[in-house]
Amino acid sequence: MAKTQSNAVVALGANLSLRDNGPKATLEQALVAMAEAGLVIRAESRFFATPCFPAGAGPDYVNAAALIETDRTPQQVLDVLHQIEHAFDRARVQRWGMRTLDLDLVSWDNLVLPDVTEYNRWRMLPAEDQRQLAPEQLILPHPRLQDRAFVLVPMADVAPDWRHPVLGQTVTEMVAALPPGDVASVTAL
Repeated sequence: MAKTQSNAVVALGANLSLRDNGPKATLEQALVAMAEAGLVIRAESRFFATPCFPAGAGPDYVNAAALIETDRTPQQVLDVLHQIEHAFDRARVQRWGMRTLDLDLVSWDNLVLPDVTEYNRWRMLPAEDQRQLAPEQLILPHPRLQDRAFVLVPMADVAPDWRHPVLGQTVTEMVAALPPGDVASVTAL
């Protein structure tokens, strides 16, 4: 029996140089590493310069998104992404801190993990708790996807019609709902 293929979106980001490469070169190399690890890349976004999040936490970022196709499970793909981050010297010392590479699994077809109740608990988490707490399990879609221009603008390049399975909005609609200044601060390189 053939394995089922799924489509997922991976958000890529970096704001530190690595091995004499700037963040854009790191993201280009990370896309190659993803393909070499067996993730079929169906589409890549443009690269975008974005303000550091949260403001003042370090140098500005380069962000992108990739639409992948895979027959692996979400956890298996997340494990591959973490292995790639490790190979690119990602250190997880500070939540929302500076990083050589950040690969986030932000959507997976219309899947909600672990369930809608737990997803909504993380989506509605107060801002101060978001800075302190990290889930111990994979949450899909990413619980703050709808709030982040630095994720949604690149995602609009690769999956503009993907519909959020809880909020019911497409990526295009979520971008339009963001504050205009947030969207304008994400500029194509």
